[in-house]
Amino acid sequence: MRKKEVALKGIITVLMAVVGILFLLPFAWMLSASFKLEGEVFTYPIQWIPSEWIGFRNYEEVWFGKHPFYKYYWNSIKVSVATTILSCTVSALAAYGFSKINFKASKWLFFIVLATFMVPQQAILVPQFILYRMIGLFDSHLGLILLNGFSVLGTFMLRQFFMGLPNDYIESAKIDGAGHFRIFAKIALPLITPAVATYAILRFIWTWNDYQNPFIFLRTDALYPIQLAMQKFTSINGEFYSLIMAAAVSAIVPLLILFVIGQKRVLEGIALGGIKG
Repeated sequence: MRKKEVALKGIITVLMAVVGILFLLPFAWMLSASFKLEGEVFTYPIQWIPSEWIGFRNYEEVWFGKHPFYKYYWNSIKVSVATTILSCTVSALAAYGFSKINFKASKWLFFIVLATFMVPQQAILVPQFILYRMIGLFDSHLGLILLNGFSVLGTFMLRQFFMGLPNDYIESAKIDGAGHFRIFAKIALPLITPAVATYAILRFIWTWNDYQNPFIFLRTDALYPIQLAMQKFTSINGEFYSLIMAAAVSAIVPLLILFVIGQKRVLEGIALGGIKG
């Protein structure tokens, strides 16, 4: 039985490695194409290593050309970081309130919050658009940040982790005279740091990749995030695939770096969820 288990694990490992390589091939081709001359992009069979090394010429055109990407990068970073901080703060506070503070109608209020998750975002775009025009948040980064500042999914996710914390910690802190905000900041929140980090990474990725909200709520070119910049860059340079691939790699690299840095926290959050759940 031991030999069979080892052989089965070996086969599964090999299969997973093959599947992983297949998933990475499109990105590898995109990365290769970003360093090629335009005439070599679609050569067959695929030439993974460019015959003529042109350095970072394509990236220089993308970042510092007629439509410099560094401006749009700053817009995406500003909106994504601010949205992540706001959303994590609001979701964590709401989750703590729903899980550790007993008050009348708390279950009904939480049910109402969950019910809003069933409403498609597209169904409320028109009211949001009208409201933003009325209160002066249209065509501004602050409007985009506030759109995703509250997350039902984040509140539900963090609430489950807070519910897994023993109430003895909370009661002991109350006996020592600590209020709910101090208990939240000094005791409860540090204990679920992996869960908050997991949600923060997900929230950043969702905001970075968001195309719908910027497309609807932004009009000024100088305020465009990277996703709208990609669409604009593609429409202008549609025949230059080497430049488009360089722009695509530039848009994806921050997410890869974020995941590599934060993957340990993500795994800890998943493990913590499995233990508490």
